[in-house]
Amino acid sequence: MSEYPRFGAGLWHFASYLDRYATDGYAPPVSTIEQIARAGAVGDLSVVDVPYPFTEGVTVEDVKAALAEHGLEAIGVTPEIYMRRFSKGAFTNPDAAVRAEALAFLNEAADVVRALGAKYLKVWPGQDGWDYPFQVNHHDQWELAVSGMRELAQANADLKIVIEYKPREPRNKMFWDSAAKTALGIKAMGVDNVGVLLDFGHALYGGESPAAAAQLLIDHGLLWGMDVNDNLRGWDDDMVVGTVHPVEVFEFFYTLKINNWEGVWQLDQFPFREDTVEAAKLSIRFLKGLHRALEEMDMDALREAQARQDAMGAQKLVQDVLFSCLRDEP
Repeated sequence: MSEYPRFGAGLWHFASYLDRYATDGYAPPVSTIEQIARAGAVGDLSVVDVPYPFTEGVTVEDVKAALAEHGLEAIGVTPEIYMRRFSKGAFTNPDAAVRAEALAFLNEAADVVRALGAKYLKVWPGQDGWDYPFQVNHHDQWELAVSGMRELAQANADLKIVIEYKPREPRNKMFWDSAAKTALGIKAMGVDNVGVLLDFGHALYGGESPAAAAQLLIDHGLLWGMDVNDNLRGWDDDMVVGTVHPVEVFEFFYTLKINNWEGVWQLDQFPFREDTVEAAKLSIRFLKGLHRALEEMDMDALREAQARQDAMGAQKLVQDVLFSCLRDEP
């Protein structure tokens, strides 16, 4: 069997959380440095996506030292452009001064990407969008979102920038809401350093087939990163990968394999009430079993079944290999 891929995780996986009910949080606050230590305790992680700004008092040098201490690298930096000051949007805010503030902050985060030697700047503009019919002019939103990303890309031509799309939350409707719209927006930018980070759960609860979304982005040369997790399809639950939709997760990774896509298999999960390190370990256990299943899958037989659109034949092949390989994982 070939070597396992590199595994990664968003550093937020190891933080503590609150919601509109448990407003005091589900655990004491966890600093950026403590999150890195927890990520290092997983054992199979090699990279992390680092939110910016760091927790209070933590510097870039502190983060570099902590990553080195725990044998980790930064794959990306995710600037928090979805907080209160950007509640009406970052790129699409109606106030030009706020849009300028967002761009300045993103450029600052780009410098952190350089300082950490990360692979990309990840843009998740969760507040860009709308909540009610007639709230926005959709033509103007398109122009602001696309031109803002273009300006960011041109100001940081030496870096890769990835957009993580999502159908909704925190806005009732996010601007970058699907693989197709994000691909169209990137094409309209006319730059070559912007791609897509596909979050499996976002595609799933947005009504997409994650595998089909991945294929679309690969065909257009835009799948530059991915996150995996799981959900109950009605919300971005960010559950442990494979706990709800193991077959669709398998199809997603099958699509990556047949297209020779090589990249980090990265977790984007929020274990609110669970031990964060154990949740990551269980996720990677599943991913290792899935990797073995991909190695053992009879690809020719599956292609023949697909050529006939033989749903039952394809399902039998998938079930036989996927669930037997998972049983072999310790």
